[in-house]
Amino acid sequence: MSADGPGRASDTRVADARVNDAPPGDTEAAAQDAADLGKSAAGAANQPGTTTDEAESRVQEAVEAANEVAERTGGMGEPGRAMNRRSPFYMGLTGAAGVAVTFGLVELLIRSRSILIIIGLALFIACGLDPVVSWLTRRGWPRWAAVVMVLIALVGVIGIFLATAIPPLTAQTTALAKEVPTYLHQLQDHNSELGKLNQKYQIQSKLTSLLSTRGSALIGGVLGAGELVLSTFSEILAVLVLTVYFLAGLPAIKLFAYKLVPHSRRPRVILITDQIIIKVGGYVLGNFITSVIAGLGTFIWMIAFGIPYPVLLALLVAILDLIPVIGSTIGGAVVTLVALTVSLPAAIATLAFYIAYRLAEDYLIVPRIMGRTVEVPAVVSLVAVLVGGVLLGIVGALVAIPVAAAIRLILNEVTFPRMDKS
Repeated sequence: MSADGPGRASDTRVADARVNDAPPGDTEAAAQDAADLGKSAAGAANQPGTTTDEAESRVQEAVEAANEVAERTGGMGEPGRAMNRRSPFYMGLTGAAGVAVTFGLVELLIRSRSILIIIGLALFIACGLDPVVSWLTRRGWPRWAAVVMVLIALVGVIGIFLATAIPPLTAQTTALAKEVPTYLHQLQDHNSELGKLNQKYQIQSKLTSLLSTRGSALIGGVLGAGELVLSTFSEILAVLVLTVYFLAGLPAIKLFAYKLVPHSRRPRVILITDQIIIKVGGYVLGNFITSVIAGLGTFIWMIAFGIPYPVLLALLVAILDLIPVIGSTIGGAVVTLVALTVSLPAAIATLAFYIAYRLAEDYLIVPRIMGRTVEVPAVVSLVAVLVGGVLLGIVGALVAIPVAAAIRLILNEVTFPRMDKS
C-alpha cells in the first residue's frame, strides 16, 4: 500500500459522513463532493508515482524516442556506447562464453562430420568447375546457361560410363548364374578338377555348414551391403545437387564471405581467394585430362593384347586415376589381374606398361598440364594425399593436393613475409 493510502481512506469516510449527516437539501451537493473525491483518488493512483506506472512511462518514452530516430535517420539508429571490457564481470562472462561456444562448435563438427564432408566436396567441385563457367560467361553466355551446359557435359560423361559398365556387368552376372549348376555338378564329379578339390578340402560340406549355421549373419551382411549402396547413392545425389546450387550461386557466396573480412583487408583477401579458386580449377581440369589420358592408354593397350572388357576397365582406370598418386596404380593392378586370364606374358607386359605410365604421369604429363597452376612439389603432394586419405578417406585424397596448394599460397603470401619482417 502507498503512503497516502490512509489519508485517502479517511477522506472517503469524511465524505460518506457528510452524505449521511447532510440535510435533504444538501444531499446532492454532498454526493457530488464524494464523486469528485473518488475521481481525484483514481487519478492519483494512475500517476507515475507508483513502480509499475513509472516503468511503463519509461518504456513509452523509449518507444517515442525510437520512433523519432526512425523518422530522422530512416534506419535503426546508431550503436550506443560499448560495454566496459575491463570489467571483471565482462571478462569472466566472455571467457565462460568462449569456452562454451568452443565446446559446442567442436561437438557440432564431430556430429555433423559426414554432412560437412558432403558440403565441402560439393563446394570443391563447384570451385573446380567455376573456371569453365567463367570462361563461357566471358564469351557472352548467361551464367545460368553456362552452368546448364557444364552440367549437361557432366551428365553425359556419367551416362556414357553407366551405358558401357552396366551391360558387361549384367552379362557376366547372368553367365555366372547359368554356370552355377555346372559348377555344382563338377563338385560332385570326382574326375573333374573341382571334384578333386571338393574331395580333398570338403568344399561342398563346408559351404552347407556355413549356410546352415551362419545364414542369418550372411543375410544381415547382404542387407548391410544394400544399405551401404543406398546410402552411397543418396550421398552422391546430395553432392550433385549441392554442386549445382554452389556453382550457380558462387559469386554471391564469395561476396558474402568477403563481407566477413574487415574492409581494410578485403582487397588482399579477394586476390588470394581468386588465386586459390584458380588453383582448384586448374587442378580439377588437369586431373580430368590426365584421367582421360590414362583411360585411353588402357583401352588401346587392352585392345592390342586382347584383354577382355577394354571399355569397362578403361573407364575404371580413368575414374581411379582421379585419386592422385595411388589411383592409376590400383587401376593398373586390376587390369594386370584381368590380363592373367589371357596369359602370363600379357600380365607381365601390362604390369610393365603401368609402371612406365606411372613414371610418365608423375614426371611428364602432370608437370606439363597443371604444374604451373598448382605448384606443389612432389613430396608435398605425396604427404598431402596420405594425410588426407587417413583423415577423410577417398574424399581427403581427392582434395589433398589443392588444399596443400592453398596452404602453400597463404604461407608464401601472408605468413613468411610477416616472419621476415618480425
